[in-house]
Amino acid sequence: MIGKTPPMGWNSWNTFGWEISEDLIKGIADVFVEQNLKAAGYEYIVIDDCWSKKQRDSKGRLVPDEEKFPSGMKALADYIHSKGLKFGMYSCAGTMTCAGYPGSFEHEFIDAETFASWDVDYLKYDYCYKPDGIPGHILYKRMAMALRNCGRDILFSACNWGNDESFNWMRASGAHIFRSTGDIQDNWESIKNLALQQLNKECYSGPYCYNDVDMLVVGMYGKGNVALGGCTDEEYKTHFSLWALMDSPLMIGSDIRKMNEASKNILTNKEIIEINQDIEGRQAYTIPQWNNSNCMAYIKTLTNGDYAIGFFNFGDTSGEMSLQFWDMGLPTSSGFGLSLRDLWKHEDLGTFTESYTLKLEPHSCAVFRAKVVKP
Repeated sequence: MIGKTPPMGWNSWNTFGWEISEDLIKGIADVFVEQNLKAAGYEYIVIDDCWSKKQRDSKGRLVPDEEKFPSGMKALADYIHSKGLKFGMYSCAGTMTCAGYPGSFEHEFIDAETFASWDVDYLKYDYCYKPDGIPGHILYKRMAMALRNCGRDILFSACNWGNDESFNWMRASGAHIFRSTGDIQDNWESIKNLALQQLNKECYSGPYCYNDVDMLVVGMYGKGNVALGGCTDEEYKTHFSLWALMDSPLMIGSDIRKMNEASKNILTNKEIIEINQDIEGRQAYTIPQWNNSNCMAYIKTLTNGDYAIGFFNFGDTSGEMSLQFWDMGLPTSSGFGLSLRDLWKHEDLGTFTESYTLKLEPHSCAVFRAKVVKP
């Protein structure tokens, strides 16, 4: 079954936009294996918009741009599969894609059949040029039905940016993940704004239909298609931690062929990834600080009785924050405390009762795995 946990992989849009090619995608697949991204859990290589010709063929089928993809999509899928990875593609619920290529409106079943014939494993489905007179939920139900009857398991990534209150109906439509935000940009304000938009929406995400807060910008450093300013490594670490705790898909958007050690350490942090991939798929709830509106704790319930605890400073100045354990459901009178392990420092910190306090620098975080224990 696909969609049990948030998908992990790479998408071409954030860095490359229109500038995609067969050689690029093959090179990304090679690096996935060479840099141990596959071993860390990343498996999907997804081509975004701008891969097709501007017109369908005489039978109404989508046609790859032969200048960009001279061997065709089936051959490219075979190459990616030979690396032990999965192949993803892009289309749109409207008459055209966001970049002006043919959309799948009124072609849902023939397009699903085409993708299946190319051995596609993942479809990102955008929302541009949607006819005004048709409800969005109908269009996503159409493609979901087409994919589920195309003869191949294809993960359905619905990308309608949170329009039409899609959190109320997207799970029922048949999508495996759904975008609840506009596009991310490579800067701190974008990361912060997208994260804060998710407050009080944790009940809409879970196994087989996860809330997608958009692709990662870790390691872009102000270079690429959505690179508007760039971030520090500390901000990228905070970004990755937030997405992990919110159960968002972890889809890398940087040019991993140029990945430095700092970015690799963030993207392959096994202990943080384990939080994101916990089989119960419970998105973290939040506990704000009564005396500092810029600081917030995220609490994620894990399968074996453990908890993931993230402390985040969204502000521009340093701040102290304290988590009172009774806010998590652990009163002092219970006789239990929390044994904390720092998942970025990879250190066991010991056992704490009643509360835990720390100081955070601007735009930074701390993430712990907590076990309920007798002190």
